[in-house]
Amino acid sequence: MTDHTQPTAALPGGGAMPLLGFGTWQITGSACTDAVRAALEAGYRHLDTATMYRNEAEVGRALAESGVARDEVFLTTKLPPDRADAAQATLDASLAALGVEALDLWLVHWSTGGDDVAVWREFVAARDAGRTRDIGVSNFTLAMLDELAEATGVMPAVNQVRWAPSFFDADVLEGHRQRGVVLEGYSPFKSTDLADPVLTGIADAHGVSSAQVVLRWHLDHGVVVIPKSVTPARISANADVLGFALTDAERDAVDELSRG
Repeated sequence: MTDHTQPTAALPGGGAMPLLGFGTWQITGSACTDAVRAALEAGYRHLDTATMYRNEAEVGRALAESGVARDEVFLTTKLPPDRADAAQATLDASLAALGVEALDLWLVHWSTGGDDVAVWREFVAARDAGRTRDIGVSNFTLAMLDELAEATGVMPAVNQVRWAPSFFDADVLEGHRQRGVVLEGYSPFKSTDLADPVLTGIADAHGVSSAQVVLRWHLDHGVVVIPKSVTPARISANADVLGFALTDAERDAVDELSRG
């Protein structure tokens, strides 16, 4: 992975968000520390966690022990809506657990179902105080993004949503681009049939796996993707997607998988 330049998305706060990140959902304890350490060794420079994952301390420990400089790693965590009334204290706890002075990106994990604008104002305040370089949301619709921007004058920098070939929606992709919002996808494999002939055919043409094709498809659309694994070999394989690119026809064929 380190042999190829990592594609990034420019964020409003001046940061560069690597399109390929390492997800840590459902990875806890020493398994999380080991997986994050393996990811950093494989070349990942973008780590994604959340308060509700209960693994921020393990992510922070792996980062501290890795020998990789803090400013070389893009770090994201998320606020659960049930802590909306204690947003700053929750951010304090996240920073302490991660062992860092500031985040690269802080996300609202999902809508409160109530006053999202009030929570967003807390996020803007945290950004303005230098506690996070950029702020964003997760599992929000385009209309919900607009609501936040209209109320505060600040559009989320990133929206992290479930994304995979089966969920591809050109209108959603374009809607984020028009708003200057980086689209970030999670669970790239959960709803993907990696044995699909379209994917295996493209994989064979490039000498890679179907999983690597799915990850490359995200990158070629400019979509951030955060695969997770606890298996070192798979962590390395998922990182090894920078040495090839899909043709336009191949990318379009993967897009069409959303039509069933």
